[in-house]
Amino acid sequence: MVSISTQIAGFAFDNCLMNAAGVACMTKEELTEVKDSAAGTFVTKTATLDFRQGNPEPRYQDVPLGSINSMGLPNNGLDYYLDYLLELQESEPNRTFFLSLVGMSPEETHAILQKVQASGFRGITELNLSCPNVPGKPQIAYDFETTEKILSEVFAYFTKPLGIKLPPYFDIVHFDQAAAIFNKYSLKFVNCVNSIGNGLYIEDESVVIRPKNGFGGIGGQYIKPTALANVHAFYQRLKPEIQIIGTGGVLTGRDAFEHILCGASMVQVGTTLHKEGVAAFERITSELKAIMEEKGYESLKDFRGKLKYIEE
Repeated sequence: MVSISTQIAGFAFDNCLMNAAGVACMTKEELTEVKDSAAGTFVTKTATLDFRQGNPEPRYQDVPLGSINSMGLPNNGLDYYLDYLLELQESEPNRTFFLSLVGMSPEETHAILQKVQASGFRGITELNLSCPNVPGKPQIAYDFETTEKILSEVFAYFTKPLGIKLPPYFDIVHFDQAAAIFNKYSLKFVNCVNSIGNGLYIEDESVVIRPKNGFGGIGGQYIKPTALANVHAFYQRLKPEIQIIGTGGVLTGRDAFEHILCGASMVQVGTTLHKEGVAAFERITSELKAIMEEKGYESLKDFRGKLKYIEE
């Protein structure tokens, strides 16, 4: 009997698949649809302290091998998502969900996390250090000094399960430097990766999204090799208690299989979920199980992180 159950931060999930923050998670209705699908859990839209309208539309476009977006963190504000999660804790006490957060400044980051810390939320918190689509705001996780400062301050008061969403890194030394920082703290997971920032997609003679003159985050099949590299690089470098959520280019069960092979304990689906809806979870689940059956794997731990290399 093949099982794709998994654990993150000591919490059990019957399916390793879930949505990626930003897709099918803006409203309670969307989150409920993911909750009631074949997915193992959901993560909320990345919440700021207050409601944000986000960037002007059009700001998302499906393209042949994925997507481009410059959403600008539209969300309903922290209280909207936190209240919903607190309701679910009462109605579905045996399930665990993820709350995604970001501050528009270090001060706001701490205000948000302190509010979660003081709340009755018993799930998993993800701090997004990687949004590439807010004009004038850099991706925090590319600034290692700032990243370390934020994490050191956060872990002085935040005691609930916490992980971080990362942008893609492209240099081996950056994997080394980032992992050295993350290993200092009691992180439960890193999520690799957010979209590749500031790509450009052109149709005829025009860009396809309005914000930033068409520059936007690239997702989908375009980014799978980069996502797999980040998952495996951090799997090799992080202490074992920091798990990895793999995100990027998951269109099929084979894609999910490769993320787990590279070291992911959970796999998020973004662009494909946007294109297909929640039925994608059932399809990808059956494809992943079929691959495992064919190879004789009964559980994810049978092949997680066991990527083979070509001997020199």
